[in-house]
Amino acid sequence: MSRSNSGSVTVRSVAQEAGVSVATVSRVMAGAANVSAERREQVLTAAQRLGYQPNQMARSLATGSSRSVGVVVPNLSNPYFYDVIRGLGRASAAGGYRMVVSDSMEDPAAERDLVEDLLRFVDALVLVAPRQARAQLDALAATAKPAVTLIGPHAAGPLPDATVDNRGGMLALYQHLAELGHRRVVYLGGPAAALQNTIRQEAALEAADLGLEVVVVPAGGTIEAGRDATDAALAHEPTAIAGYNDLVALGALHRLGQRGVRVPEDVSVTGFDDIAFSGFSSPALTTVATPREELGRLGWELLHERMTGRPSRSPAPLSAELVVRASTGPPRGRG
Repeated sequence: MSRSNSGSVTVRSVAQEAGVSVATVSRVMAGAANVSAERREQVLTAAQRLGYQPNQMARSLATGSSRSVGVVVPNLSNPYFYDVIRGLGRASAAGGYRMVVSDSMEDPAAERDLVEDLLRFVDALVLVAPRQARAQLDALAATAKPAVTLIGPHAAGPLPDATVDNRGGMLALYQHLAELGHRRVVYLGGPAAALQNTIRQEAALEAADLGLEVVVVPAGGTIEAGRDATDAALAHEPTAIAGYNDLVALGALHRLGQRGVRVPEDVSVTGFDDIAFSGFSSPALTTVATPREELGRLGWELLHERMTGRPSRSPAPLSAELVVRASTGPPRGRG
């Protein structure tokens, strides 16, 4: 039996055991289609019998495929992105691929560098909520390796994009607040480079048709950002505060509690995304639920279409649904 210097079973060992050529073993391990079912079964049985584990790096060099997909997200500490990655990971694993996940930490320049690094060794790329300028994303579409975006510039360029209905979800929140009797709302804005923040901020302008005055106060995308922006929000004397996402809203809840402001008796608070923590805050957070794992699975479908040379188009945004909990109520004097 042929073994390497380390004592591990080699491709030649499997070839001798199966009674085939080394080239046939290599083709089977690479998943090539030009191998008969009988030969494939011989090789796989021999490999299992010998406990053969192919060297992934060597196989990548031989086939030009790493069987890996690069994923870049702006903030791994946000549970929203973890859920998207989980959906993407499950779907890609079922297709025989592994994920290599990188965090750009909300830095567009870092995101560009990560993309360049990943494209050197992965087979394809997914950018989740990209922070790069659209022109740079358009240029990415011209590279040799397939790429898609999730929650990106939907239908605005050559990269297919799967996203959620940010505008509809935000307007549903404003409709809910208007029906409760609110008239002045502060929107705690998200990261400036986030397209979804731009869309949600545009919805604030449309809220005027609902009888709401929405004041935009810059914040960010984290709990700390929401906490730190709450004092500025209260200076506008709102009856409700709408966070860019649930993390921002949870930060606002914390600061309001520190200041002795009751929620929702004095000020109502809303979030966006319906991450797991939202239902366990005190009070439980009114928010918008988005299908995060489904978004990840859909992203893999789009990417796999491009990887296999099939035409792919950006699908319609996934639905976003209002979830009413205890953090919203009528303003004082309207209860």
